Amino acid sequence: MTDLLSGFHTRTGMFDDWLDQRATMRAWEDFLTYRDIDHSRTSGVRREILESWSRSLESGIDATAELAPLDETEELLEDARQKNADLRAAAHAPFEKMGPLLAGTNALLILTDAEGLVLEQTGDLRTHSAARGIHLVQGGKWDEAAIGTNGIGTAIRSGRPTVVHASEHFCQGIKAWTCAAAPVRDSVDQRIIGVVDLSGPSSIFRPHNVAMIAAVAREIEAALAERQEMRRTRLLEVFLDSGPARSSRDAVVILDHIGRVMYHRQPSVSEGAEPDAPKLLLGQQFIPLTCSMSDHEIAQAVPAHLRPSGISRLFVDGQFSGAALILPPRGAMTAASAPKAIAPVRIPPRAGAERDELLMIGQSPKFVGAVDIAKRSAAAASVVLVQGETGVGKELFARLIHASGGHQGRGPFVTLNCGAISPELFGAELFGHAPGAFTGATREGKPGKFEQADGGVLCLDEIGEMPLELQPYLLRVLEQRAVYRIGCAKRRQVDVQLVAMTNRDLIAEVEAGRFRRDLYYRLGAITIEVPPLRERPCDIPALADHFNRAVATRLGRAPLVLSDEAATLMSVYGWPGNVREMRNLFERLHLMVTGAMVTAEDLPMALRTAPGALALAAALPVEEPAPANLTEMEEQAIRRALISEAGNLTRVALVLGISRPTLYRKLKTYGIRRTYE
Repeated sequence: MTDLLSGFHTRTGMFDDWLDQRATMRAWEDFLTYRDIDHSRTSGVRREILESWSRSLESGIDATAELAPLDETEELLEDARQKNADLRAAAHAPFEKMGPLLAGTNALLILTDAEGLVLEQTGDLRTHSAARGIHLVQGGKWDEAAIGTNGIGTAIRSGRPTVVHASEHFCQGIKAWTCAAAPVRDSVDQRIIGVVDLSGPSSIFRPHNVAMIAAVAREIEAALAERQEMRRTRLLEVFLDSGPARSSRDAVVILDHIGRVMYHRQPSVSEGAEPDAPKLLLGQQFIPLTCSMSDHEIAQAVPAHLRPSGISRLFVDGQFSGAALILPPRGAMTAASAPKAIAPVRIPPRAGAERDELLMIGQSPKFVGAVDIAKRSAAAASVVLVQGETGVGKELFARLIHASGGHQGRGPFVTLNCGAISPELFGAELFGHAPGAFTGATREGKPGKFEQADGGVLCLDEIGEMPLELQPYLLRVLEQRAVYRIGCAKRRQVDVQLVAMTNRDLIAEVEAGRFRRDLYYRLGAITIEVPPLRERPCDIPALADHFNRAVATRLGRAPLVLSDEAATLMSVYGWPGNVREMRNLFERLHLMVTGAMVTAEDLPMALRTAPGALALAAALPVEEPAPANLTEMEEQAIRRALISEAGNLTRVALVLGISRPTLYRKLKTYGIRRTYE
């Protein structure tokens, strides 16, 4: 092993020109000294490596580390192997083929999951022994957050084939290695599910290693696609054999074991469906689905306006493999069966502060549950912690608590952004100060936010930004219900309901030592989790209509009309900026759109290129009669995809969730032309 490691440091001959190792080492040392790319001498280092170094530094990776973390728990490793059984099975053939070819080459072929955990390994035995020294073995964790810049972790982060050679690694202990890695993607939704990697001493480096390993990744993806197509076919067979009773007017949706759409059929207008029947995209995550869910739980997970009339869990070879949902056309729903829209929660305007009432719109179970907790906590005057991502509307929940309290909104409503005040002035702002208590203090003294909010609600936004040294004083105020101004020993009793808001993970802040554990448990006795918009898709149409009308009213114009395609793009978009992003979108649309109709081209690029948006044409209504059997169903799906994708076979294969070779065989089997005019 010693001889092998010593060989790691030998020069690579003609390949030194590709990468100047000494220059890269000097750049790495310079970067660690200045901790800033712009101020470091790094002009000779590739941009993707510099970006990875920066991420490694921000993640707190120790640049002197000698090895990666190792998950030595056999149960956890076996669990990861079971979760990635399909990936491992798809990689079996190429690994078995390449393993013997790598004997004596000093190279290892490695398979990891999407988190960089090593699942399989084959290749040169001597290098395998050396790999144990840095935990490049089963159970080793090689994502960037664990060991910094390396082929596996950087390929996961960048999403593309990557080579990291010798001194380009971030950690000192692995700079004797070279690695080329490529991500492996799921054939249905294109998410990264693993990485295949070629690693060894720096002497094995060749610029074309990354091309070779990318070819192995594509081979694994092709095998995965074949397995996925077989599973999809089996789901269709099981559905046709035992699916729930249905009529030709019903929409059929078949989901895989995690809730992605594997097949959907919508009746045409001639069969009685209404034009606003739901549009679904192949590969789209329709609901989160697990094997433990009952039919009732599956029904509850479906958006209220699409509640199924029939559900059948599908089992292939005795294992839970998905579910079939029957969605009746809207016209078939009776007044009794149609889901009742929940009226918006109305918050009256505060006297002298607001002109119009505020509306809280939503009927998703998570949102309704959060509203209920807010109202109950207001009645009890309890301390409340409101958590949620940026833009979800946490401030509306604070206003709801204020309006629902015993004072019925007549008490003060005082806010303080903990992230907008310097630590030196924070205590005075919150607790007040006596005359001349410190440099810059007023001569008259000043009450703090707690005194100003006496008899009402104090809302502390971004509570995670509160200086650590002041947190004990806040805890004391909550316990004693009294404040002491800075520089004054007089006790002042206050009756305040505190509402703290944050978009941070306070548990993580506690573990990192940036937030007091005792204060967290005091604040978090009642916690309201405001769901992000992507978790309440059934609320998107109502919210869009609300913001559309609100902006139109303010501008004195008629509301805009959304085209079907624009509305569908909004429904499949992830809304990372949540409700605030949607509100801003309609502000923009009313200013930029010249006509009355909003088309897909009027929407920002982010909505038009969201996952699933490019496959929108595949959701066109089916105009042919319902297929009589599985073969006819499959042929119809291929013909529709060819028409919608204008004969582009690459996109057709992507829409159908199959590989190109499989598509070629299907075209030949059914005698279908390869292109459509």
